Amino acid sequence: MPAVIALSSVGFSWPDGTPVLERLDLLVGPGRSGLVGVNGSGKSTLLRLIAGGLRPSGGHIAVSGKVGHLPQDLALRTSQPVTDFLEIAPVLGAIRAIEAGSVEQHHLDLVGDDWDLQHRTVAVLTRLGLPADVLGRTMGQLSGGEVTQLGLARLLLERPDVLLLDEPTNNLDTAARHRLYDLVDGWTRTLVLVSHDRELLERVDRIGDLRDGSVQWYGGGWSSYIAQVTAEQEAAEQAVVGARSQLRRQRQDQLEGERQLAQRRRVAHRAEQSAGLGKGQVNYKTNQAERAAAGLRSVHRDRLESARARLEEAESRLREDREIRIDLPGTEVARGRTVLTMDGLVLRTGAAVDLEVRGPDRVALVGPNGSGKTTLLHTIAGRVAPRAGVVHAHVPIGLLPQRLDLLDDDLSVVANVATQAPDADANAVRASLARFLFRGADAERLVGTLSGGERFRATLATVLLAAPAPRLLLLDEPTNNLDLPSYDALVSALASYRGALLVASHDTGFLTDIGVDRVVDLSG
Repeated sequence: MPAVIALSSVGFSWPDGTPVLERLDLLVGPGRSGLVGVNGSGKSTLLRLIAGGLRPSGGHIAVSGKVGHLPQDLALRTSQPVTDFLEIAPVLGAIRAIEAGSVEQHHLDLVGDDWDLQHRTVAVLTRLGLPADVLGRTMGQLSGGEVTQLGLARLLLERPDVLLLDEPTNNLDTAARHRLYDLVDGWTRTLVLVSHDRELLERVDRIGDLRDGSVQWYGGGWSSYIAQVTAEQEAAEQAVVGARSQLRRQRQDQLEGERQLAQRRRVAHRAEQSAGLGKGQVNYKTNQAERAAAGLRSVHRDRLESARARLEEAESRLREDREIRIDLPGTEVARGRTVLTMDGLVLRTGAAVDLEVRGPDRVALVGPNGSGKTTLLHTIAGRVAPRAGVVHAHVPIGLLPQRLDLLDDDLSVVANVATQAPDADANAVRASLARFLFRGADAERLVGTLSGGERFRATLATVLLAAPAPRLLLLDEPTNNLDLPSYDALVSALASYRGALLVASHDTGFLTDIGVDRVVDLSG
């Protein structure tokens, strides 16, 4: 299979010297490829390197054809017109000028062969489930899901040969996800996607596992990948058991050998004394015995080292994915206690909402992109003013926002946590951060250098370790950017959380996993 993407000895480190990739070799052929790996393994960085958004510190990258890249978090200006974001405003303006009678050459040059750009744009928007009138809005008027859809639209208008998608299901509602699935199913060129969405990964031709600085490929989609990894791990576990057993036997043989040598020395010493041998004969026999003993010890030592080497090799094939261990604070809310009420609340979108939450309710907010889920959460948290009415929060609130914009990029992880818990003991904060996998020097990393998944962990830590601890958690698409082990850990933690939860999510599997009690549909 010819390589469309080729990396040779590619390395990359962040400006503070933190290495991400070292001497990575990678070949990606045509077709649809998935890329998985734990948070911080370098998946997003790898896509940015292939797209040319980052320069490698060493090695060489070659890509055949035009590249389109959808990053995990799109850089936005809320005042930017949608047509500017789609990079079609100059051409549309030139077409309007020509239709109005302009014959200026620069207008003709701008249009080139793109006379049908308006129609192509509307067709792409329709394909992705966006209305044509979105072209008259600004980016700040869109939901997170609509922004992701527009990012996809911009790529499709560019007609890339190589499409790189980083967590493309983030913030998408159910209908938009299925349109994305259709897009992936029908993609005939080269596609590389990073995702935690199992259904999306089921649609690829192969999955690459980025682990310990290298990529191992597995044929087929998600189910095939899991089956192959499971078989590998079962074989590795059996190999470890066998190697440990062999190592124990070699240690026992070594001890038995030493016991036999000691017994021979005692027997020989008694024989020498009873035979009345001279000093020269005694020395000769002693040296001969010591040489034999040294040879036997060497044999045992070699066998023992060989057994240790086999054990190390077998253990190296075992996966030891680090999972976040969220020990949620003691924020129990008595059953039936009112934690949230609303009085004539009308959101800035114009939607009227009447919602009461009691402890320890688990309430899911659902509805299509743009229905107001994020707006409602931000209104409850006091980040957005309502058009009318009042929200009454009767317990401390913690908000995990969809865009993870709580943190200061110029501060370290531990410093960000300290801003929300200024009176907390520094050592206690560091110990707590270790449960979120920020151990030692990792806690001192600047937030601006973190991957999407690492930023999620840092934001979650900042929310949960705040003082006072939240008794009502507001979660806005919390599964965005999570690797699969972290997803499982988050589900486990939230399932055992004893406070109240208000969760906006398009991930029906996640809502089922955490056991929501009630669903509030904002679609109207």
